[in-house]
Amino acid sequence: MSITKDQILEAFAAMSVMEVVELIEAMEEKFGVSAAAAVVSGGGDAAAAAEEQTEFDVILTSHGDNKVAVIKALRGATGLGLKEAKTMAESSPIAVKEAVSKEEAEALKKELEEAGASVEIK
Repeated sequence: MSITKDQILEAFAAMSVMEVVELIEAMEEKFGVSAAAAVVSGGGDAAAAAEEQTEFDVILTSHGDNKVAVIKALRGATGLGLKEAKTMAESSPIAVKEAVSKEEAEALKKELEEAGASVEIK
């Protein structure tokens, strides 16, 4: 019995954000690939890609010394529950939001840094 692409997409739709993150990490480990590398290595000149970039990923690199404040900021920014936001904060580095506008990425970075987190925009 084979599973169709539509069945897989339905399964993804039923998963929480953290479950999807864990699944992606497991796939990266099993197949020896990196989803982040695939996005960056889209081919062509890196400088040209940077100029054309319209979507950005906000990466939490560390929750810093004030984990509680960072968890609250994550909950507000992502709509996650307490447990999921805590897991995300403790799983850094991790993508908080992906494929967002530059303005949204910068606003989220500022919010998380004010809470005490270390954040990168890629």
